[in-house]
Parts: sequence; structure tokens; C-alpha cells
Amino acid sequence: MSPDPDRLGRVFPGEAAGAGLSPDPVSGAARLDPADAGLDAPEAIPLRPLGFRELLDLPFALIQPQIATLGAVCGIGFAVAEGVVLAITAAISAATGGSDAGIAWTAIIATVLCGGALRFVVRGVTVPIGLARVRRRPIGARTALAEFGRNLGGLLILQIRYTLVGLGVLALGIPLLITLPPALLLLGWLRGRQFASVPVLFEERVPAGVAARRARTLAIGSEWRLARLSWTLRLVSLLLVPPLLGLMLFVSQISGTHLWPMIGLGVATALVAFTFTELVESAARVTAYIDRRCRREAWDVRLPVPEEAR
Repeated sequence: MSPDPDRLGRVFPGEAAGAGLSPDPVSGAARLDPADAGLDAPEAIPLRPLGFRELLDLPFALIQPQIATLGAVCGIGFAVAEGVVLAITAAISAATGGSDAGIAWTAIIATVLCGGALRFVVRGVTVPIGLARVRRRPIGARTALAEFGRNLGGLLILQIRYTLVGLGVLALGIPLLITLPPALLLLGWLRGRQFASVPVLFEERVPAGVAARRARTLAIGSEWRLARLSWTLRLVSLLLVPPLLGLMLFVSQISGTHLWPMIGLGVATALVAFTFTELVESAARVTAYIDRRCRREAWDVRLPVPEEAR
């Protein structure tokens, strides 16, 4: 049996006794061992190879300490997206004389477009916040938005590539039902190859093309594992939909089945689902990036520090 390429070059774990201070992943500066910080230290994301179960659990652990910052940014983005959808729908309703079909299609299309824009913003804010948490140097909303603005062009290029590739694969698979499952599998594999591209863009400060190639290199041999991770997290996020639909129906019974309250509730339900799904997936991109760098590049391995240098 050939050796596992992910294990080549690994000498000892990063938490080995006597290895000295742990280097910061970006600057290389020494940082204290979390065991020395006492019980009051914030929960840290381990800098080591991660098992599949950890890749599923740690995104939520990454989000939890920053929930106030992420909640504020996501809440503002949600309110703006909801307002834009309702404004566009109201404008089309006035232009078409209240056509039910026009209102319905406008609400659906506007929700999809604004939901995509909201996901883009959530991704651009969650990834730098997650990476800062891994470095144990948490940042606030202002710094995260500054990082998002600095990498806006690269994020747009990556998003356009994702969209074009996804539409191309689905266009080949949808005409025949028998080709749809293989097309979905191929799309998952392609997503797995690029799963770490956004963290690479933020962490290593490289252009979008370099980030895409670097993500493909990091994902070698683990494309299906990353695809399975993405699919599983999507299924977990779908568990949020039934309670949201139940809440929407409950509120509609109180307010009555009037047109605009129902449109507002439906749009809000879709936008909340979009936001939560992207929040979890963006955090998972960060933990997957840690895992792949540790497995392929021994990112967690620390060289012993000579006594005279301490």
C-alpha cells in the first residue's frame, strides 16, 4: 500500500511537550500555549489535522464566540436585503397594476438575487473573522468589513467562476434526468476542489487565480471528503427550514393571509435560510483550510526552540 501523501513529512504533533511557543500562522510570532492561559481563556480552534466529525462540529464552535459581531453584520445585511426585495416587488406591482403573477415572479427573482448578494457579504465577513479567531486575535465588525473591502475584487472573481461552472454543469445534466445525478456529483467534486479558495484569498493575500490554484493543490486527494462535508452541512442547514415555515404559518394565522404580510414572511424565511447556510459553510471553509494545510504542509508542526533562545 502506498503511503498517505497527507502524512508525508509529519514528524511530531504541534502540541508536543517541549516544543516551545506556538508560532502564529501568519506572522510567525510566538504565542502562548492555551494551557497557560487558565480556565478563562476563550475556546480555541485546534491547529492540527481534523477528523471529519471535527470538520462538522468546529464551524459552530468558530461561530459561537463571535456570534454578536456576526449577528450584527448578518442582521443589517438581512434588513437591507428584505427592504430591497419588498421595494422592488412593490414597484413592479404598481407598474403592472397589481398582477398576481408579476408580483410572485418579481418576489421570487428578487429574493434569489438579494439572497445571493447577502450570502456574498456573509462569506466575505465570516471568513476573516474565523481566520482571526484561529490566530487567537479576534477582530470586530469594522476590521472584518475592511478585510472584505480589500478582497472584494478577488471574491467577485471567485464567485463568478463558481456561478459559471455551476450553471455549465447543471446545463449539461438537467436536459436528461438520467444525467442529473452524475452532474450533481461532478459539481460537488468541483466545489470540493475550491472549498478552501476563499480562506486562501484572505489568509495568504494572493490574487483570485492564485487562490484557486492553491486551493486545488491543498484539496488533492480530499475532493470527495470536502464535497461530503459541504453536502452534510447543507443538509444540516435544511433542518432550519421546517421551523421557519411553521413560524411563518403561525404568524400568518395571526395577521391573516394578506398578500404583503405573506410576501414579507416568505422573503424573510428564505433570507434567513440563505444567511444561516452561508454562515456555517464559510466557517467550515476556514476549518477545512486549517485541516488541509496541516495535513499537506505540517502547518501545526513546531520546531524545538533551543534553551538559549528562550
